Amino acid sequence: MYYVYVLLSKKDKKFYIGFTENLKSRVKKHKKGKIFATKGRLPLNLVFYEAYLNKYDALRREKYLKTKKGKTTLRSMLREYLAKI
Repeated sequence: MYYVYVLLSKKDKKFYIGFTENLKSRVKKHKKGKIFATKGRLPLNLVFYEAYLNKYDALRREKYLKTKKGKTTLRSMLREYLAKI
């Protein structure tokens, strides 16, 4: 399986969107500060993920979620969760 995941930084309240084949391991690395891109934005919470059978479908979705329209869609999908924080 291939995963597109979204982390939310408690520090700056911004999303980090990524792609991986091993979601559990990748999220652990982020939370331990071993990933350069998110090291300065700890603590992080996994707030969303999608699983794909095809790598290229997952990569296309990751690319979309990183666009302005994709982030708007993501915020809409997570509206209830984001309202509570």
